[in-house]
Amino acid sequence: MTASLDQILKGGRELGASDIHLIRGVAPAFRVNGEIRLARHEPLSEEMLRSLLDQLLTERLKKVLEAESQLCFSKFWPGIGRFRASIYFHGGCPEMAIRVSETEIRSREALGLPAVVDELTRRETGLILVTGPTGVGKTTTLNYMVDLINRERRAKIVTIEDPVEFTHENRSSIVIQQEVHTDVPSFAKALIHVLRQDPDVIAVGEMRDLETIGTALTAAETGHLVLATLHTPDAVQTVQRIFGAFPAEQQNNIMYQVSNSLQAIIAQNLLPRADGKGQVLACEICVATPAIRKFIRERETHLIVNEIQTGKRYSMQTMDMALKDLYQRGEITYDTAMSSAKEPNQFRHTAS
Repeated sequence: MTASLDQILKGGRELGASDIHLIRGVAPAFRVNGEIRLARHEPLSEEMLRSLLDQLLTERLKKVLEAESQLCFSKFWPGIGRFRASIYFHGGCPEMAIRVSETEIRSREALGLPAVVDELTRRETGLILVTGPTGVGKTTTLNYMVDLINRERRAKIVTIEDPVEFTHENRSSIVIQQEVHTDVPSFAKALIHVLRQDPDVIAVGEMRDLETIGTALTAAETGHLVLATLHTPDAVQTVQRIFGAFPAEQQNNIMYQVSNSLQAIIAQNLLPRADGKGQVLACEICVATPAIRKFIRERETHLIVNEIQTGKRYSMQTMDMALKDLYQRGEITYDTAMSSAKEPNQFRHTAS
């Protein structure tokens, strides 16, 4: 018997899966604690996948998929919760990667975020970046920060997301959540218009292009707190990625903008726990001290690491320092720490 989408989504939620993969020739696959598990189900055929797609898509979304050959959107499924679906074609057959959105915002302690994240989120203006590869919880951290502001400040928060993964209720703040392709055409165009909407806080799901990065920097310089994500592994590469997005003749101006507006970079990685029960978050924290701002302004980004290493009084830490702490607390194994370390030889010396 062919499983319904309702059954598959409910099964993913009950398993605590972060993602569900529906692929031709394979049984429904669930990512649980970072590992793929196959359901006890017959392999999905193209006919089954098209049937599941019909259950998921509205007529409008079907037209978008037909025109673009790919589609990413979120949907609230009654009785189960919100999901983010990414539809793509493989050998002419539609397949799906579905992210299981969290039903509530977990506490900072439960997420494993350092206490300094709360302090940074309470800043009134500037740019805070959450970075890391796909699937390490950047959006979860961004939503945690929005929720904290929503609870503590009387402000107007505007989020631009692709797609919306968690719906925030108005608490102390007013929260306006705009979804790319549903409410706005793109991050860049939405961000320009958001500046005319009297926001205090702007959360950008992803800084993808030159125009979005440039507008986010301008917003951060003009009295707004901007929270955004980037697909970069650490603070140094984040700054270099921002510079590299612009033509050479603009880079001097961008360096000054970044040095003036940056508040912090939170670089994340998710690692398997030593006991095999789930994953644990490791964070590099770079706070924009006067020295960090100077290195950015003078394009000496390679010196940022030294400042982070000696910046404990500002609650800074490199990713290797975070790994060492997790290893010494018994939360990750030595092998896991070594395989994730930026400087494994130095890590071996300091962790022993």
